[in-house]
Formats: sequence, C-alpha cells, structure tokens
Amino acid sequence: MGDQDLPGVLVSGLEGSYGICEDHVGDLQKHFNLITLQEFLENKTQFGPKIQAVYIWGGRPAIDQELLGSLPSLKIIASAGVGLDHLDLKLIANFGVKVANTPQAVSNPTADMGMALLLAAARRVVEGHMLASAPDTETFSTNWVGQEVTGATLGLIGMGSIGYKIAQRAKAFEMKVLYHNRRRRKLEEEEAVGATYCESLDDLLQRSDFVLLAVSLTPQTQRLIGKRELSLMKPTAILINIGRGLLVDQDALMEALQTGVIKGAALDVTYPEPLPRDHPLLKLSNIVLTPHLGSATHQARRQMMENLVQSILASLNGLPVPNEVLLK
Repeated sequence: MGDQDLPGVLVSGLEGSYGICEDHVGDLQKHFNLITLQEFLENKTQFGPKIQAVYIWGGRPAIDQELLGSLPSLKIIASAGVGLDHLDLKLIANFGVKVANTPQAVSNPTADMGMALLLAAARRVVEGHMLASAPDTETFSTNWVGQEVTGATLGLIGMGSIGYKIAQRAKAFEMKVLYHNRRRRKLEEEEAVGATYCESLDDLLQRSDFVLLAVSLTPQTQRLIGKRELSLMKPTAILINIGRGLLVDQDALMEALQTGVIKGAALDVTYPEPLPRDHPLLKLSNIVLTPHLGSATHQARRQMMENLVQSILASLNGLPVPNEVLLK
C-alpha cells in the first residue's frame, strides 16, 4: 500500500509471476495508491471503499460478481492487452463500471511474433537448433529441408489490427495473402497489402500453405479449428496460433500432427497455459511452442502500462476514456 492520498487501484501483486511488471511499480505509484489483492482480501472493509480502479495485468486479478460487489467506489477496470475473454462485460456494465484495454500497444509486437513463429516452423528452426547443439551430432544432413515462405500463400483468420499488420509483413515476403473475417476490409486496405477476402473459411483452409489465427476468443470462435477444418488443410500446411488456445481443438491438432494431416504447427497460446508437463503436444518434433510472448517486449509492456494509466486517470477525472471498450 502506498500514498493513501492518491486514488486506490487494485492490483494482483507487486512482485512474482502473478504480479504486475516490477519495472512499472514506481511509475504507477506516482499516480495511484496500489492496493494488492492480498491486502484487500485481508481487510475488505478498510480497502473496498478506497478502490476506484482495477489494474489487470496478465489476466489478474480475476473479476467476478463478488469482487464487483465489494468495490462500491469502482469506476473503471483497465486491462492490459487486447483480449477480453477473461471479462464478463455485461456483468461489469451492470455495476456501472467502465472497461478499457490497450489494443494499439500490442499490435506490432504480436504481429512480429506471428511472423517469427511462421518462419521458425517453416524452416524448422527449433529442430535445427537441437540438432546443431546436440552432443552426438557429427554431421549435418543435406536432406534437412523446410518449407519456403517467399511466394507461399498465407491464410489469415482474423483481420483486425494485428491481422492487418501481419499482412503488411507478409507482403514484404512476397506472400499471397488470403483472409477470413467477420467484416470485409475496405478495397483500398486490401490492395495496400495485396490481400484477398475469403467469405468461406473452408476455401481459405484449402488454399493456404500457412494458416494463422489472429482472432479473438468468443463463444462463436471457440474450437474454430477442429478435426474437420484440419482435414481441409494441405498436408504440407502449417498452423500458427497467436490468438487464444481455445481457438483450436488441441486433441484434433495433436492427431493431425501425428498422422501427417498437416505438416506442422506453431503455438504461442495453448489451453491451459502452461500445458501439463506430460501433455502429448510437448513430445512432438513438428511443433513450436512459446509461452504466450505476443506482446512481451519492454517497449510494448511500457506502452501498455502508460495507456492503462491514461485510461484510469481520464475515468477518475470524468473525461472521455481512451481505449474504452463498449458493449456491442
């Protein structure tokens, strides 16, 4: 707990794996009295009325009806990142509380991560590293090959800000870009990145050498890619997921990778995170796994923090909230 004259903001913690970014604590304490979840739970009567905002980092603290009911002065929930699947927006709105996130801060680093995973899977970078560094390696086989990226067809599922930035990067690789989205982009936006709209997801899956998921998790998109969808992909195709783990039926993916239905996969997200250490996906050689690194750069994390501070201060001062999330 910091300066009690400053507005109270609930955070998951100030250190450790489940806390906020430790490098940001000093900056946040210039504006807010940071109250940890543990402090609040130990004395709800004292801290509940003081908390005017909740600062969510890494999906924590979790927001539920009990917590909302314990915070009578709450004005805003500010959540780092762009995903909102951890928040019940209707429930929050029923308490008269606003929500803000940080979409601009995450777009570029997440798009970079998508391309990094695509390249790593295509050129078998992780397998290559293991071969090159293995103590028993004596020669490098001339038959070690991967997939060509330049000139290949990329199928983007999701063409929001992240998807569009991936398309920009793919253009530099001279890739043919197909995309499937709830709403078609403007013609000039398509032409700028050389993207072709596919109204049918099946059509995109059948035509793509790489299929990349950059879509939000909703009830409609949960397990969007299952056994049937994987069977439509080319046997040489690679699936990349930078959205949410539940977009993909992991059991179906595991079977597809084991039986050659598709060539490989690269996942920055899984369900759960991390996977249990005995999970079969961890034993496959034709998959690249990273620990949800999409926006994990120093620059992006600082911008996220600054954006959250701006949104909270605006809300507390009765001003329009930057990046406010509105119920659709």
